[in-house]
Amino acid sequence: MHIRTAAVQTLRENELGAVVPPVHLASTFELDPATEDAPYAYQRGSNPTRAQLETVLAALDGAEHAFAFASGMAATAAVFSPLEVGDEVILPATVYGGTFRFVDRIFPQRGLTGRYVADLGELTDADFTEHTRMVFVETPANPTLRITDLRRIVELAHRHGAIVAVDNTFMTPVLQRPLTLGADVVVQSATKYLAGHSDLLAGAVTTNNAGLAEAYALAQKASGGVLPPQDSFRLIQAIKTLPLRLERQQANAIRIHEHLRERSDVTATWFPGSHSEAEARIHASQADGPGAVVSFELAEDLDRVAFLRALRYPAFAVSLGGVESLICRPATMTHEAMAPEDRSLAGIGDEMLRLSVGIEDADDLIADLDQALAAAR
Repeated sequence: MHIRTAAVQTLRENELGAVVPPVHLASTFELDPATEDAPYAYQRGSNPTRAQLETVLAALDGAEHAFAFASGMAATAAVFSPLEVGDEVILPATVYGGTFRFVDRIFPQRGLTGRYVADLGELTDADFTEHTRMVFVETPANPTLRITDLRRIVELAHRHGAIVAVDNTFMTPVLQRPLTLGADVVVQSATKYLAGHSDLLAGAVTTNNAGLAEAYALAQKASGGVLPPQDSFRLIQAIKTLPLRLERQQANAIRIHEHLRERSDVTATWFPGSHSEAEARIHASQADGPGAVVSFELAEDLDRVAFLRALRYPAFAVSLGGVESLICRPATMTHEAMAPEDRSLAGIGDEMLRLSVGIEDADDLIADLDQALAAAR
């Protein structure tokens, strides 16, 4: 089944012949007095509507197990939950600011270590120690959009007994399926492209590893950061249009990147595969497109604030993946948890802007960028 079909038809069979799944709001369920058992008992542990969403998430990622959480960070926290005191995680220096904050603030409390590398593409056997338990990957990276060779990282990490976790938020399973490339677990902020309308928080974790699945089920039940039934239903419905939305967003982003890199008043642009021919080849071998995020930097003589204020369509706001275009300044917004030296290592300059391209008309978005650039002179 093609992913465009799976997004719509995975839950075709429903009670009473309904063409959309029902919403089960019950916080508790009646049990059999003889066995004190039933398929569902208490909403935090399991819920029929959330289970339906998890069926869809598993189908999209080609996974045996899927788990829905109340936010992307709740899902990321769950990914780290199997780690034990003394374990180390290798991460890219460009890792999402929320993940950086978790590693920086929470890891020390749990006796864990996070080690950052400027370029995961340069990772070698010498970078692994007896304590290295996980390699956490973002490809494309946020917000530099650098590419990591997932097959190479999987082979390298598995040789040292380490888990490979991939944050696939920017690509979604429509464009990239890390589990099929050998990754052990995939995490996504479903708030972004999966939900697609900037109106709910959600996180998703998928895996084919039964041991990890057991740990993630425990994380759901023990921490309680589960997705409510109403939001689970809304996410099921939103996913049905994910392939269509992302197709339009990506087409718009390609045009915008091509336009911006030709302008003399834009001194730098970042797009998946734009860093080098090698990264372009790697990305083409493991993904089906560049996605819909473009990062860029204005010329020094332009007024950044005037540019942002002049924009009519992209809102100056954090997040990404919605049908509406959004623009942000990563250094002070998405990655504000990082110290200046950490952002420097990651290649995130103070003047970098990240544009999440929506489904608006591409000509309108380009014209808007042009008039804002003119206003910034």
